[in-house]
Amino acid sequence: MPQLSRRAFAGGLPLGLLGGGLLGGGLSALVAPAASLAAAPKAAGVTPLAQIRVGRFTVTALTDGYADMPYTYFPGRSAAEVEQAATAQFVARPSGVRFVFNQYLIEDGDRKILLDTGPAGSIGQTGALPQALGALGLQRSQIDAVIVTHMHEDHMGGLVAGGQNNYPNAELYIDRRDVIHWTDPAKRNGAPDYLANSFRMSAEVVRLYPRLQAIDGARQIAPGITIVDLTGHTPGHIGVRIEDGGRSLIMVSDMLFPVVHPAATDVGFVFEQDRAAAQAMRQRFFPLAASEGALVAATHMPFPGLGRIVSDRGQLRWQGADWALQT
Repeated sequence: MPQLSRRAFAGGLPLGLLGGGLLGGGLSALVAPAASLAAAPKAAGVTPLAQIRVGRFTVTALTDGYADMPYTYFPGRSAAEVEQAATAQFVARPSGVRFVFNQYLIEDGDRKILLDTGPAGSIGQTGALPQALGALGLQRSQIDAVIVTHMHEDHMGGLVAGGQNNYPNAELYIDRRDVIHWTDPAKRNGAPDYLANSFRMSAEVVRLYPRLQAIDGARQIAPGITIVDLTGHTPGHIGVRIEDGGRSLIMVSDMLFPVVHPAATDVGFVFEQDRAAAQAMRQRFFPLAASEGALVAATHMPFPGLGRIVSDRGQLRWQGADWALQT
């Protein structure tokens, strides 16, 4: 069971110097028409981009698309309860809760580091990340590094879409615990069918990416870019913290899911590998993030996935960051 004390939160999850003015100057939203994707003709019809500055870093929120997750996918609440909550928040869809697949490009003037690559057509209406990068004038071959927060298909599908190495010049960082878990034949043989793609893609990632670095826990990828251990959702589930010039942003991947979080830490998601560990991490992380006023980026929260966990009369809730209007 992971232990996350306030000291660890301030150190291993360093969120000090947060609150007030984190977004700072140089913040803009960019929207451009999207060209059709031959590989994913059902992808979103626009290419939304949102950029913020964190000290010397430019962080661009991108998206690969979306999928609707059935109301039955949230253990800890009945399908009817989840649908009721979604309806109250005006986000209910006939087929479930809409999940966006956000990715984040981190640039420091030297390197271009991508956080996750999306499902790339393996789930829902996805496959738009290449055109999102194209809207920035970038090809996938120009990405210097990819950090995979965990080896679920919706976070690494773009690496191996079409059975090929789609980021040929990138160093690849994945937590060693996930590499071991998702390439274990015994675990693959005993897994439910809905995890089959994740096991298959994990084997392809290891085969196609000789520059894969299996990393161990918290470490610095580059000056100001640090891996954060958020184990639970998967054995090697990680986040990424960037900090410079007194500004900070923590990217928490699948720590947060729409509709149910952060209000209910006991509600999980069907894909979680260790529900108890994931719940324990949420129970520690959510109130500490709220107390610090931490700026958070979450993969599946409404685009661009930027916001804060706030306490509202004793109830935790998600407050989307006013990213489009910062000056």
